[in-house]
Amino acid sequence: MDVDQMPKTETTPLSVESSRFLKNKVQRVKLSGSQDNLAIATWNIQHLGQSKTDDEIMFMAEVLRDFDIVAIQEVVAKHPAGAQKVAQLADELNRKGASWDYRISDPTKSPSMYISERYAFLWKTSKVELVGRAYLDQELESQINREPYLGKFRFKKLKQTFYVINFHSRTHKDHPELEIMYFKDYPNRLDSNNIIIAGDFNLNERHPVWNDLYQQGFKSSVKKAKTTLKRKCQLGGYLSHDIDNIYYSKGISLINSGVVDYIGDCENLEAARKISDHLPVFLEFGMSVH
Repeated sequence: MDVDQMPKTETTPLSVESSRFLKNKVQRVKLSGSQDNLAIATWNIQHLGQSKTDDEIMFMAEVLRDFDIVAIQEVVAKHPAGAQKVAQLADELNRKGASWDYRISDPTKSPSMYISERYAFLWKTSKVELVGRAYLDQELESQINREPYLGKFRFKKLKQTFYVINFHSRTHKDHPELEIMYFKDYPNRLDSNNIIIAGDFNLNERHPVWNDLYQQGFKSSVKKAKTTLKRKCQLGGYLSHDIDNIYYSKGISLINSGVVDYIGDCENLEAARKISDHLPVFLEFGMSVH
């Protein structure tokens, strides 16, 4: 869930046999299917790097195939396998009937190599295109442990542009609100009312730090929706904290949203945690034509 200032240990790979139940558990999210809407997912894929097997990457692609844009956090930065696994994920998505492109950030300018990460964007080229280059927010690199990764996209059908801000905050004990407080400046900085802020914030949508954005018309995609996994089931439950979300500005309208829970029951928890200790969150949205 959190990346602490200490060396990471790679997760133990799933065997092909132990992940078969997961393939059968993927539930298709209920999207409208309208060409006038887009669907974005955000996912903290824990330590996305050399520990992830081909079978796990195939499973991730199955989870993400229905979305038009994907924002990923926790791509391993200190080993080239992080970027390689994103490329492999894009390749698997390309095998599922749509053409995908992707971009991977440079390592974040973090206080320690052990908390530095890369971010990634993936998207269906039939629906959206990247405008210019995606970039790490250098203006915030001295205030934020893992500075956000920004991409400006164009919705091809409506010819409308929008920004996606991909972010993984510092840990809860380190007060992520001291980083999120800077997000209120994005509408002016980007000169846009079409802004999506997606990621793992290590605090929920009820924290007062979001009030400045809410006053500007932002809303959260999910409310009181737990997105992280416990280490062991307790009282039949495997979900822990509600810290992953997608926040969207007033130029964007919610069609549907939710958490992609591919686990189903406690028997699957141990194997599911080999994929990640987070579940994806999604937002299907529309945009007004100017």
